[in-house]
Amino acid sequence: MKLPLFPLQSIFYPGETVPLHIFEERYKQLINDCRDEAITFGIPVYINNKMEYGVEVQLVEVVTTYDSGEMDVVCVARQVFKLLDFDPIMSGKLYAGGIVKLIDYDYEASVEKKKTVLDGIQQLYAMMEVPFKEIKVNEFNSFTLAHKIGLSFEQEYQLLQIPNENDRLNFISLHLTSMITVLGQVERTKKIIELNGHFKNFDPLDFKNIDM
Repeated sequence: MKLPLFPLQSIFYPGETVPLHIFEERYKQLINDCRDEAITFGIPVYINNKMEYGVEVQLVEVVTTYDSGEMDVVCVARQVFKLLDFDPIMSGKLYAGGIVKLIDYDYEASVEKKKTVLDGIQQLYAMMEVPFKEIKVNEFNSFTLAHKIGLSFEQEYQLLQIPNENDRLNFISLHLTSMITVLGQVERTKKIIELNGHFKNFDPLDFKNIDM
């Protein structure tokens, strides 16, 4: 399918709210076309000087329109796509467009696996002394807290490309294990540093049974 495109150095996941401030003429035209014609558009991720994957987005509301024509809008991300062809300017328009292939995603995973990942996130937050708001397991998926678990931009982009929910949860679980391990090492190092300069009580050693 062909979509108008709004490339950004940002990653949005299916179901995520997408707030945008629109100020360029080409994107003012795009938003007006979405509002007037009820069309969707795509946000391909610009990363490492290329665009390959992105997400289809639907306009939900134009919150504010300024005298200059600039707008604050709210959209919702729908389906992930792979970009097959890019046209910097669509015919008769100011904005870009391209041919995309929508990717079939699934969101099925066991309650046990979801709970394991949620427990890992809660442990990470506790170690970082960040408040954790309880989330019901049946309302949780791999994208729910994806922006809030310390993934790098590249890792978030990797996650976007994984179509299977179990695989996405495994990806997150490995990341959490790594983060928790590193934070645990940091905490131990802090305690060692804090001990420097303090008097230490040493246990007396019994040398009677030492072999040489």
